[in-house]
Amino acid sequence: MIRSNKAEALAGSGMYQLALTGKYPTTALRLRPRQITYQGIGVNSYEFVREDGGELPAFSAGAHVDLYFRDGRVRQYSLCNDPDERSRYVIAVLREENGRGGSIAIHERMHTQRLVAVGHPRNNFPLMDGAPYYLLLAGGIGITPLKSMVHRLEKLGHNYRLHYCAKSSSHASFHEELAPLVAKGRVLVHYDGGIPANGLDIATALAPYEQGWQLYYCGPPGFMAACARACTHWPADSVHCEHFVGGAVVSSEEVSDVGGDALALGFQVKIASTGEMLTVPNDKSIAEVLAEHGIEVSTSCQSGLCGSCKVRYLSGEVDHRDFVLNEEARGHFLTTCVSRSKGPSLTLAL
Repeated sequence: MIRSNKAEALAGSGMYQLALTGKYPTTALRLRPRQITYQGIGVNSYEFVREDGGELPAFSAGAHVDLYFRDGRVRQYSLCNDPDERSRYVIAVLREENGRGGSIAIHERMHTQRLVAVGHPRNNFPLMDGAPYYLLLAGGIGITPLKSMVHRLEKLGHNYRLHYCAKSSSHASFHEELAPLVAKGRVLVHYDGGIPANGLDIATALAPYEQGWQLYYCGPPGFMAACARACTHWPADSVHCEHFVGGAVVSSEEVSDVGGDALALGFQVKIASTGEMLTVPNDKSIAEVLAEHGIEVSTSCQSGLCGSCKVRYLSGEVDHRDFVLNEEARGHFLTTCVSRSKGPSLTLAL
């Protein structure tokens, strides 16, 4: 993780300036921030529109977009407005002082009317239609994808309940938009004062389950872990979640628990088409090593959150650290940005 003072320095230096003069796909949308709104302590929402005021590509509830920075870095943010709206995209960004610098750059450098490169919407967290009941749990900034789902569920008249957990009313976002749903009992807000035990009893909330119910949750790591522990009795195909923090490449000081000294210096990947063997040290990702050897693999989030960098593997035991591939996909694919090897080598279908 980048320390806050370093992140501030990077933001100030321009490394994290938002794109339209740096590296970004030619398919990226050129959008203007029309409105920036304070939503709560550390959280701003940003409304993007087309220069000509025209329609934007459609998106579905739970979708996200990429924001491109001048140095080629990409950050993903969930769309939190009504999916039926075609004139705007709305995201909300929590300023992370101990993050990677992207959120600080957005808070300090995003201005209305400044052109920004934004990717087309993608959805790794889709809302399943036709369930008899939807249970949604949001922790902090995890409200963003779930808010778009609430818009959709309201429009369809589906039965649902959203539990929104935050430190205090000052830390909670979208008060005005959610207020009518709070009044109707559709949204329940829980303030814990910074002590999770004083907030929502997640185990109790997730204890009931009936056939066909669907569970969606999103939030910080501790919240996600608590939800995962509490829903083990729910069928796997009824549980859906989205993480905001991806797995990290192990440091050079770390040694895998599997393989001991054999993996102390990393592992090898074999390129099936050429037989070439490449060494992946512990402080680099597979994607980085492939790029160093002229093998291009599409990357985006660099955190195992989007699936852009997935490739098929032919042999080896993979240590999957992504949050996007399901169990079936993991039998054939790995994400080159975060996946590691549990053994000395992996063979990639490249």
